[in-house]
Amino acid sequence: MSSTPDTGDRIVCWHRELPPLDAEPIGEHSIEADSDRVPGTIARRDDLWDSCERGLTRALEQRLTVEVTRLGGRYAHVLDEHIDVKHDFTTGQAWLHGRYTYMLYR
Repeated sequence: MSSTPDTGDRIVCWHRELPPLDAEPIGEHSIEADSDRVPGTIARRDDLWDSCERGLTRALEQRLTVEVTRLGGRYAHVLDEHIDVKHDFTTGQAWLHGRYTYMLYR
Protein backbone atom coordinates (compact mmCIF):
# COMPACT_ATOMS: atom_id res chain seq x y z
CA MET A 1 0.00 0.00 0.00
CA SER A 2 1.27 3.48 -0.81
CA SER A 3 1.31 6.14 1.90
CA THR A 4 1.60 9.89 2.07
CA PRO A 5 5.08 11.01 3.09
CA ASP A 6 3.91 13.65 5.56
CA THR A 7 1.39 11.66 7.61
CA GLY A 8 2.21 8.05 6.85
CA ASP A 9 -1.49 7.38 6.18
CA ARG A 10 -1.98 4.71 3.56
CA ILE A 11 -3.99 5.89 0.57
CA VAL A 12 -3.40 3.49 -2.35
CA CYS A 13 -4.16 -0.23 -1.99
CA TRP A 14 -3.02 -2.48 -4.84
CA HIS A 15 -5.20 -5.39 -5.99
CA ARG A 16 -5.15 -7.89 -3.08
CA GLU A 17 -4.36 -5.26 -0.46
CA LEU A 18 -7.50 -4.07 1.26
CA PRO A 19 -8.37 -0.71 2.77
CA PRO A 20 -9.08 -0.53 6.52
CA LEU A 21 -12.19 -2.36 7.71
CA ASP A 22 -13.97 0.87 8.65
CA ALA A 23 -13.59 2.32 5.12
CA GLU A 24 -16.87 2.91 3.26
CA PRO A 25 -17.01 2.54 -0.54
CA ILE A 26 -18.06 5.72 -2.35
CA GLY A 27 -17.82 4.69 -5.99
CA GLU A 28 -15.76 3.19 -8.78
CA HIS A 29 -13.57 5.46 -10.91
CA SER A 30 -10.92 5.28 -13.66
CA ILE A 31 -7.63 7.12 -13.97
CA GLU A 32 -4.78 7.16 -16.48
CA ALA A 33 -1.05 7.78 -16.08
CA ASP A 34 2.14 7.71 -18.18
CA SER A 35 5.70 6.73 -17.37
CA ASP A 36 8.68 8.83 -18.35
CA ARG A 37 9.81 8.48 -21.94
CA VAL A 38 12.87 6.37 -22.69
CA PRO A 39 14.84 5.63 -25.86
CA GLY A 40 12.75 3.20 -27.91
CA THR A 41 15.57 0.78 -28.59
CA ILE A 42 15.83 -2.99 -28.36
CA ALA A 43 19.10 -2.70 -26.41
CA ARG A 44 18.60 -3.08 -22.63
CA ARG A 45 14.91 -3.68 -23.24
CA ASP A 46 14.25 -5.35 -19.86
CA ASP A 47 16.00 -2.56 -17.94
CA LEU A 48 14.01 0.08 -19.80
CA TRP A 49 10.74 -1.78 -19.16
CA ASP A 50 11.50 -2.04 -15.43
CA SER A 51 12.37 1.65 -15.28
CA CYS A 52 9.16 2.62 -17.08
CA GLU A 53 7.07 0.34 -14.87
CA ARG A 54 8.47 1.92 -11.69
CA GLY A 55 7.88 5.39 -13.14
CA LEU A 56 4.32 4.51 -14.13
CA THR A 57 3.58 3.21 -10.62
CA ARG A 58 4.96 6.42 -9.07
CA ALA A 59 2.97 8.60 -11.46
CA LEU A 60 -0.22 6.69 -10.76
CA GLU A 61 0.20 6.83 -6.98
CA GLN A 62 0.77 10.60 -7.18
CA ARG A 63 -2.32 11.07 -9.37
CA LEU A 64 -4.44 8.83 -7.13
CA THR A 65 -3.40 10.72 -4.01
CA VAL A 66 -4.57 13.97 -5.60
CA GLU A 67 -7.80 12.41 -6.90
CA VAL A 68 -8.70 10.79 -3.59
CA THR A 69 -8.40 14.17 -1.86
CA ARG A 70 -10.25 16.01 -4.65
CA LEU A 71 -13.15 13.53 -4.53
CA GLY A 72 -13.42 13.66 -0.74
CA GLY A 73 -12.16 10.14 -0.09
CA ARG A 74 -9.46 8.63 2.10
CA TYR A 75 -8.40 5.50 0.19
CA ALA A 76 -8.20 4.13 -3.34
CA HIS A 77 -8.24 0.38 -3.99
CA VAL A 78 -6.86 -0.45 -7.45
CA LEU A 79 -9.07 -3.17 -8.90
CA ASP A 80 -7.90 -3.49 -12.50
CA GLU A 81 -5.17 -2.19 -14.77
CA HIS A 82 -4.44 -2.13 -18.46
CA ILE A 83 -0.94 -1.13 -19.58
CA ASP A 84 0.08 -0.34 -23.16
CA VAL A 85 3.44 0.46 -24.69
CA LYS A 86 3.39 3.76 -26.61
CA HIS A 87 5.90 4.86 -29.25
CA ASP A 88 6.81 8.19 -30.79
CA PHE A 89 8.68 7.21 -33.93
CA THR A 90 9.65 10.81 -34.76
CA THR A 91 11.64 11.14 -31.52
CA GLY A 92 12.55 7.45 -31.15
CA GLN A 93 11.00 7.31 -27.67
CA ALA A 94 8.76 4.82 -25.91
CA TRP A 95 6.76 4.88 -22.67
CA LEU A 96 4.07 3.03 -20.78
CA HIS A 97 0.49 4.24 -20.55
CA GLY A 98 -1.75 2.76 -17.88
CA ARG A 99 -5.50 2.89 -17.36
CA TYR A 100 -6.64 1.83 -13.90
CA THR A 101 -10.01 1.17 -12.33
CA TYR A 102 -10.24 1.81 -8.60
CA MET A 103 -12.80 1.92 -5.80
CA LEU A 104 -12.82 5.14 -3.81
CA TYR A 105 -13.39 4.81 -0.04
CA ARG A 106 -13.98 7.30 2.75
